[in-house]
Amino acid sequence: QVQLVESGGGLVQAGGSLRLSCAPSGRTISMYTMAWFRQPPGKEREGVAAISWTDGSTYYEDSVKGRFTISRDNDKNTVYLQMNSLRPEDTAVYYCAADYRRFGRYLDPSYAHWGQGTQVTVSS
Repeated sequence: QVQLVESGGGLVQAGGSLRLSCAPSGRTISMYTMAWFRQPPGKEREGVAAISWTDGSTYYEDSVKGRFTISRDNDKNTVYLQMNSLRPEDTAVYYCAADYRRFGRYLDPSYAHWGQGTQVTVSS
């Protein structure tokens, strides 16, 4: 079982930055596609960004392109989500997700493993 632990959430003003981290325990992430999802209040969970296990290709939801960056450090066994130019509409619980050797549907919430989530609140 892969246990994912997120950190780095918090309260930030609009225009600010945060970096989320996801450190799986029990497995190394090198053969997992990793992703970040978010669930705004009263809305469904949506894919934000993903990074493939093969060549590190990245995928983003349209509203975060150019502002968010997903990256992975296999040596540290950690995935990051750097969030810049944050907006109030980015307010949500952010979840880390992992799927073993996943191909395709990178922003679809059908991942096998999920973290508990970390709250990100952006004030206007």
